[in-house]
Formats: sequence, structure tokens, C-alpha cells
Amino acid sequence: MKAMLRLLAWTLAVALVALPVVAVVNGWVGGAQWPLRTLRVQGDLQRVDEARLRATVLPHARRGFFAVELDRIQAAVLALPWVERAEVRKHWPDVLEVRIVEHTPFARWGDARLLSANGRLFPVARAAVPAGLPQLDGPDGRVAEVVALYSQARESLAGVGGGVRGVVLDRRGSWSIALANGVEVVLGRNDPQSRLARFAPLLPRLLADHGGRRLVRADLRYTNGFALVWGDPPKPAAPAPAVPSLPQPVAAMPRGRTSMQGLT
Repeated sequence: MKAMLRLLAWTLAVALVALPVVAVVNGWVGGAQWPLRTLRVQGDLQRVDEARLRATVLPHARRGFFAVELDRIQAAVLALPWVERAEVRKHWPDVLEVRIVEHTPFARWGDARLLSANGRLFPVARAAVPAGLPQLDGPDGRVAEVVALYSQARESLAGVGGGVRGVVLDRRGSWSIALANGVEVVLGRNDPQSRLARFAPLLPRLLADHGGRRLVRADLRYTNGFALVWGDPPKPAAPAPAVPSLPQPVAAMPRGRTSMQGLT
């Protein structure tokens, strides 16, 4: 009998200790007795929308100091545009602190994403994207290779054709480089680094004046040479008619001319 009374007493004592804890953890009393009143945001926020950040955090913070689930808040904040890293902490008695590190954009990737300076892909947000970013593209698993070839091209073609505008690795595995002046350099699938290194010293001469012709495309997919596509010089604009006249049909644009040259 005494053993049963002792067991009952221990059960009641454990319940008296556990029930308040369970109540706090489940938010039965925590949100009312210990509310979170202050949201402290830390970080140099230039593109993260603070109003959207607060709207994301508020539903979770209503559970109160003891019942708030920090891991869920962190996951929700990480899902916001431009957020690369997030840390969420609470400070007694009523402060919720969110530390954010934004993505630093390095390049555009394809049509709808950006590549961060840390090599991470993230979607383009509504915030304005910085002007002048290079245009890169390729399979997600080959980001490092695309960036490496872009770095090589930017160094070896510095000051040539206005600089390198972008590098693309297409679905067939073929590499190409776009210059700021519109020239396309096709490297093909095999050994693009060596082909670029051999061709780079020749490009300034090809971009020089060639009787008004304009280099449009250089195809380096040949074993012992390369093919060049030239565009005709623009025709001078016709003088404006003295009197109104009927619209004239637009003349067809001339086709580009191709020439083959060897690598020396």
C-alpha cells in the first residue's frame, strides 16, 4: 500500500513539473505569457525586402519565446530571394534576432538565374540586377568549368573586342565565347582551353580594319585552322526625301562571307 502511495506521489510530482514544460513547448501558454516583441535584423541588406522578411518571420514568432521554433524560421528566411545564409537566435526576454548574408551576384546564368560569387545558383528576384554582369550558361553540375573558362577568356582577351561578354556550354557539350562587340568564338567540344590560347593572339589582327568588313564569327572546331564569317560594312544611310513618299520595301540584308584560315 505504501509502495503504491509512493508511486502515486512521484507520478503527481513529475506531472506537476512536466505539464508546464509541455504547455510552454506547445505554445499553450508561451505566446501569451512570454511574447516576442522585438525583431532585430542584422546584415547589410541591399536587396532583401525587409517588409517581406518581417511578414515571413511573424507567424512563427507568435508562438512566444519558449515555443518558437528557430529552425523553421531559418528555413523560411533562407527561402527568400537573395538570402544566401541566415542565422536565427532569441534573446531574453522578448527579442528575436535574424542575421542575414545576401548573395553577391557574379554573373547571369541562363535566362532566369544568377551565379553568386561563392558559386551558388539562385533565381533572379524582382530586385534590380546589377548591370554589366557576364552571361554564363551550362549544366548545373559544371559551373566551376564554365567559370574557369570565362576567367581564362577574360584574361587572354582583355581589351579585345570590348572584353568578354559571356561563355556558354551548350547541351551538346560545345563551348562558345561572346565578345562585347558581338563577335562569337566557337571552341567546340574538345580542349577549349588550348584552342582559346592559340587563337587569342590572332584575334586583335582579325578585328582590325579589313576594308570595312566586320568579323562576326570565328569557328575553331578545325584541326589545323579556323573559319571566319565576315559581315559586309553597313551601307550609308539614304538622304531623307524632300517630299513625303510611299514607303519603300526593305532590302534583304546581305549574307555573311566565310573564309578559312590556318593557325600559325
